[in-house]
Parts: sequence; structure tokens; C-alpha cells
Amino acid sequence: MHDLTDEEQQLYDMVCEFADTVVAPQAYEADRTHELSMDVVAQMGELGLFGLPFPEEVGGQGGDYLALCLAIEALARVDQSIAITLEAGVGLGAMPIYRHGTDEQKAEYLPDLTAGRALGGFGLTEPEAGSDAGATRTTAVLDGDEWVVNGSKQFITNSGTPITRFVTVTAVTGERTRPDGSTSKELSTIIVPNGTPGFTVGPGYDKSGWRASDTHPLTFDDVRVPAANLLGERGRGFANFLQALDEGRIAIAALATGAAQGCLDEAVAYAKTRNVFGVPIASHQYIAFTIAGMQARVHTARLAWHDAARRADAGLPFKKEAAIAKLVSSDAAMLNARDATQIFGGMGFMNETTVARHYRDSKILEIGEGTNEVQLMVIARELGLAA
Repeated sequence: MHDLTDEEQQLYDMVCEFADTVVAPQAYEADRTHELSMDVVAQMGELGLFGLPFPEEVGGQGGDYLALCLAIEALARVDQSIAITLEAGVGLGAMPIYRHGTDEQKAEYLPDLTAGRALGGFGLTEPEAGSDAGATRTTAVLDGDEWVVNGSKQFITNSGTPITRFVTVTAVTGERTRPDGSTSKELSTIIVPNGTPGFTVGPGYDKSGWRASDTHPLTFDDVRVPAANLLGERGRGFANFLQALDEGRIAIAALATGAAQGCLDEAVAYAKTRNVFGVPIASHQYIAFTIAGMQARVHTARLAWHDAARRADAGLPFKKEAAIAKLVSSDAAMLNARDATQIFGGMGFMNETTVARHYRDSKILEIGEGTNEVQLMVIARELGLAA
């Protein structure tokens, strides 16, 4: 990749090798059984992947957000479920603790999170609150020195693994009065450890894609946690969520680029070796031009997320660039998955092929971390347009 330093290229190559030799061989069976391989997660931890963007003093690798996204892209080439496990484990599990946690919270959770010995989830989405996080109905009431949490969440990644330690939950903790006299919900984030009485992790979803990713509904029935489990400032939950979401869009863009790259790699290899009427199908102009278009999408998507990540790492505004990257790359992943499946023909319909799994997996990339319609809205607003 033309814009990477030698160290960044070495990281990408190292994770690609790990993905090809360790992740890829187990991907079909993990998808078939809907089981996240904890052995693979442990090896990712040993490689330091969960600690990539964190400083060494908290157990991290001293890298940046681009480094994390390079690892996510490399993994997503062969298995999106493993890639999203890393993305969520860092961006939704560890990063909020690092950004907003007290010294005590950081000391308790970060060493294991950055080493991959533990995972954390982020409970935002509800049956009536997805893109509209302001519609959150889960509540947390302060009773003495405890929060009492009631409500439900859905589609929460890394919430039910054997090493999941906690879920950070967005909850309504009161009301705020606007200058015009109207009121709005006060949203805060609260750490709820797994195993807390009243906190139930429901059965994993039977998903169309990302089937080896750990994803569960959660319910909270008079769940009591210490008042000290408030993460960040009370009433800043929505603002903290928006920061995590903007960064998450870059990571999802990297994941989508990896998926698009994986489809491209598979299509090139298959087109060169699959013979029809005595010649490789790659010799047909239509196939060659289709693959050329796939390459153009990958290149464009990668440039977009690299730009957004470097802006984020430099402390520059990146909301618009993150939305663009997520929009362009998720489209690339879906279109490349469709084209690769078509090139594979009947074999592309078999789940044991990587392209078939990418075909199922990639749809969520246009939905999660803000739908593509939301990305258009964000871009329009950043341009000063009503949307």
C-alpha cells in the first residue's frame, strides 16, 4: 500500500499471514456451527491486536487507530466474524473505558482487555432505539450508592463469550431542561458486569451473516451496580456514544475494505484456474472487466478509510470523512461479494467458499454503525445542507 510506513506495512503483512494460516482454516466450521473460536481470540491477544491503539502504560502496543484498522482489514479478507470481534472488543469494549473511565476502572479492566484475556460489550441498540439513540428506554435510577438498571438491549456484540467481563449500557438517568424550557432525556453510560443478578444474556441470534460473531439480546431487571460504575460524566452518555460511533465507522470501513479485497482475491484466483470451453474464464473480457471494477472499488474504499483514520489520529475533524469511508466501503463489499459469487457460479452458492460467506456477511456492513442512509444524512449536514 503506497501510503503506509514500513512499520505499518509489516503489521498488515503479519496479520494477513495470521489470517491466512490460523483464521481462514477454521472460518467455515465456525460459520456452520455459529461458534466464535476462543482459541483464535486468544492467539489474537498474544499477537497484541487488542492492544494496538493503546499506550504501553495501560498494557497496549503504543500504536494508533490506523494500526488497529489495518489489522481489522487484514482479518476481514478471510473472516468477517473474527474481524468484527476485534473491532468491537477494542472500539466498543476497551476504548470507552480508556477514554472515559476513572483510574480505578482503567486499572480494573484495561490490562485484561488490551491483552485479549477479556472482552467488553457496548449496550446501545434497543428494539425501539437504533439510529435514533435518543429513543433509549433503558433506565438507571440512583438509589443511595447504587444504580438500578431496567430495560433491554439487542444485537450486542461480544456480550456472551466465556471471557466477557461487562457491558457498558446507555441508560436514561434523568431529564435535562433546554434553554427554551423544553426537556430532553439525560443519557449516561454505566458498566454492568456479567453475572450481576438481574442481568440476563439471552441466547445468541440465528443470523444470516457474521454467524461466528458473538451477538445476544440483553435484559436488565432491577440490576444493581455501584454508583462508581458510572462511566464518564453523568449526562454525557450520548456525546460519548457519538465519538465512539464516528471512530467505529472508520473501523467498519476498514472491515468492509478487507471483505471487498477478499472477494477480489478469490475472484482473481478462480478466474485464472477455472476453465470453460478449454480456456480460463479470465480470458473473457466481461470477466476481466468485472474483476477490474472490483479492484477499483477496493482501491477507492481503502483510500477513503486511510484518509479518515489519519485525520482521526492527527486530531483533525473526521466526521464527514468517516461517513464517506463507511458509505463507499460498504458498497464496495456488497458489490464485490455479488460479483465474486457470480464469477464462481454454482460454487459461489456453497457456504464452504469464502465468497459465499462474504455474500451473506457483507449486507450488515450497510446497516451497522449507522445505516448508509444515515451516512448520507451526516455528509449532507457536514456540507451545510438540510437533511
